Amino acid sequence: MIILGIDPGSRFLGFAALEVSSAQPLIMKPLEYGVLKFNADENLSQRLHEIGDGIADLMKSYRPDHMSLEKIFLGKNADSAFKLGHARGVVIYEALKAGVEVHEYATRVVKKGITGNGGAEKEHVRLVVQNLLKLPPVKSLDASDALAMACYHATQLRFTALKKGIAEAKRTGKKEMTA
Repeated sequence: MIILGIDPGSRFLGFAALEVSSAQPLIMKPLEYGVLKFNADENLSQRLHEIGDGIADLMKSYRPDHMSLEKIFLGKNADSAFKLGHARGVVIYEALKAGVEVHEYATRVVKKGITGNGGAEKEHVRLVVQNLLKLPPVKSLDASDALAMACYHATQLRFTALKKGIAEAKRTGKKEMTA
């Protein structure tokens, strides 16, 4: 299964394509990760068009089964939040157009799931993701956030499968559970 993690933005958009095994233990292999960069001097409409093209290219290249991205949050700057909302909308649209399941997670939830601390600094998230995936230093925090988003979603899929296995075992009286 392929998961595309996205850290959305209207100037920098982090992405990570992660191959996830269905076997035990959970094996996650990064296929590619990086940042799509957009010219801040261009108007927002043009950048949104470029975001759409970039996401469509990622969808064609990796054919993900799932996409996970950061839920919108309202920071100190309302204008930035609106731009982020527009960028997220384009990303979600392109994913759905490609037939990809979309999953959204709050940043604090992902940070807690990856590092154990919902208030972890981005640098800490980057270090944990590098160690988890056995990667050389990841230069971009946007790329490491996208990797964290994909890794977190992979663990949530595994939890869901385990819960279904437990429920099925209880229902049928079987003792063996697999996920």
